[in-house]
Amino acid sequence: MSDTLAVQLEKYAEIIVKIGVNVQQGQAVFVTGAIEAAPLVRLVAEKAYSAGASNVHIDWTDDQLSRLKYEKAGAEIFEHFPQWETAKRQEFVDKGAAFISIVSSSPDLLKGVDTQRISNYQKAAGAGLKEFRRAIQADKVSWTVVAAAAKDWAKKVFPEAEGEQAVALLWEAIFKAVRLHAEDPVAAWQEHNRALGSKGEALNSYHFKKLHYTAPGTDLTIELHDKHLWVAAGSENEQNIPFMANMPTEEVFTVPLKTGVNGYVSSTKPLSYGGNIIDRFKLTFENGRIVKAEAEEGEAILQKLIDTDEGARYLGEVALVPHHSPISESNILFYNTLFDENASNHLAIGSGYAFNIEGGKKMSPEELEANGVNASLTHNDFMIGSADMDIDGIQADGTVVPVFRKGNWAF
Repeated sequence: MSDTLAVQLEKYAEIIVKIGVNVQQGQAVFVTGAIEAAPLVRLVAEKAYSAGASNVHIDWTDDQLSRLKYEKAGAEIFEHFPQWETAKRQEFVDKGAAFISIVSSSPDLLKGVDTQRISNYQKAAGAGLKEFRRAIQADKVSWTVVAAAAKDWAKKVFPEAEGEQAVALLWEAIFKAVRLHAEDPVAAWQEHNRALGSKGEALNSYHFKKLHYTAPGTDLTIELHDKHLWVAAGSENEQNIPFMANMPTEEVFTVPLKTGVNGYVSSTKPLSYGGNIIDRFKLTFENGRIVKAEAEEGEAILQKLIDTDEGARYLGEVALVPHHSPISESNILFYNTLFDENASNHLAIGSGYAFNIEGGKKMSPEELEANGVNASLTHNDFMIGSADMDIDGIQADGTVVPVFRKGNWAF
């Protein structure tokens, strides 16, 4: 590792701990990361302990072993999620731990693997982690998703580069996306959070009843709940401790009314799902439900995704990201939702966030469902924005307010 990379990784670990999850004195920390990302994982652990963490638990993953398991393990293995895995996470939730997920897997990790195995595991994991994800989506605990460069992922993003050169390029792209080159990255993130929050406040002041999206391949109307809330990635946990759920982030988002989506929408970037790529796809909605799904690449895995459960045929998130945003203007296709969703307006198939509706954090699952917030074992963002997209906000009295014009904010 070069001295420059070592310095950058230390700065990165610091903002993950201080801004991402904002570790508190005596707090436990749960980190998920790949063996290939060990240098960053170790630095995150060090920074977390320095911030006062009582314990830092590392949940290691390995892409090669994951691929081997999908190829060689008995089929029944993918139909059950271990109870001890469920209990482990729940114990940390009960302790009020902070959760850090460091993603780095290749978008093509499971290419060619039996899609039924992937689908079975996604369903089993969704059921096994249902309560854990519910805690995350209600901001009961602090959590953040960040990324680490890895060889296979880097080669996908920078196919013209070789080996370590591709990895170095990906690290540099990650560092730029997370504002690491700012004179004071922590202060830069605090200011960025305020700027996104101001956009959310402006959108909330309009109290839109519907949003109407138009673009090539898209004509979609999304109804919003009367008490919907636009928020940015900056949030607060149950103890009112601020944290940043995604790093990078450029979005302001809310929850759609489950049964209020009609029309059709086309993707504008590939979706990496289950170790496969889904690309150039179109979804058609009637009364909220996906009634038709087509894809030029990965249609079989797309069908498995929307068949996860009934909730996977509805939307759980509506997010606005201007085309003139740092990640979009980098002209880098990351093949990773954490980055690509922050370069484009996007929607999410599956469950909605409780905090996107007034009083939602304190609502039961049944109350959220009654208020039109979709419930599902899955939540997967897909990108729909472009420089050709217009979005109109429609108020209850029929007043039309331009929200986006040619892919960017209209106010």
